[in-house]
Amino acid sequence: MNFDIIRAARAVLHVTDLEKSRQFYETALGFIVTEADDSAIYLRGLEEHVHHSLVLKKAEIPAVEAISYKVRTEEDLDRIGAVFEKQGCKTKWIEKGRQHALGRALRVQDPSGLPLEFFTEMVTVDRLLQRYDLYRGARVQRIDHFNNLVPDVQKAYDFYIHELGFSCSEYTEDKDGKLWAAWIHRKPNVHDVAFMNGVGPRLHHTAFWLNDPMSLINGCDVLAALGYSDSIERGPARHGLSNAFFLYLRDPDGHRIELYNGDYLTSDPDFKPIRWDLDDKRRQTFWGAEAPDCWFNEASTVLDIETGEKIETHQPKLKQHKPIFAV
Repeated sequence: MNFDIIRAARAVLHVTDLEKSRQFYETALGFIVTEADDSAIYLRGLEEHVHHSLVLKKAEIPAVEAISYKVRTEEDLDRIGAVFEKQGCKTKWIEKGRQHALGRALRVQDPSGLPLEFFTEMVTVDRLLQRYDLYRGARVQRIDHFNNLVPDVQKAYDFYIHELGFSCSEYTEDKDGKLWAAWIHRKPNVHDVAFMNGVGPRLHHTAFWLNDPMSLINGCDVLAALGYSDSIERGPARHGLSNAFFLYLRDPDGHRIELYNGDYLTSDPDFKPIRWDLDDKRRQTFWGAEAPDCWFNEASTVLDIETGEKIETHQPKLKQHKPIFAV
């Protein structure tokens, strides 16, 4: 590839009540609020030196405006734009200064219909990694990955691997060798994005990295003490796929957040993707517990980059004869 996508960088979510959202993300989970006003909240993890990794925008209905990737140079942006234009995808350029704290950005609707954003420049701020006096809740450190439901996983996989230069760490196949889910990355861990077979396009979750499993447990205790027990959807537990310790939460608008720790390095050029069989239940939870039905069926609506309207969803290409056991 003649461009460099570095990592998953930020999510832009629409929420209906900024004050409720701030209480959840800042007080319960431990995000740092970089800036906030009547229309948006910009949050980051304690480790992050950039202005934000999560934007919550006030809106009438919950939705996903964009999931974003940081790229190395301005030239990379132009080259990535050319790839999507060649595919016939919608593209939209946003000039520097039109989005708070962000440089020039490219918005695209990828071949699955997901609203992506690419940028190279964001305002930097103080890293608070060693400000232990500010640690609270789950002590969120940094953004890690996105997980999406798409109707054709093979189509998404082929585009991201062959056109955008992602690499696969783990994948799920059925007994006929059909691809049901894939975990792919640019940074050297298990994934920056995953694709699962399901009604889509929809954003299943955005995941944030924690220091250790005890931060996750502490987050559960704080959530319960603040009255957010019902927000805990699944876990804490360990995934078989990725080996990560996890907790899934639903924010006040139903957006799913994963707290995540403990996967592994994938930087070696001879690393071979790990295959999981669709019938192996250890993939979803290594300890054996199955996820609730809502985890498989519910996800966040994604928006058209031009009109701001809800993107139409489609049934999965592969027949849903059983729950998808995935991360």
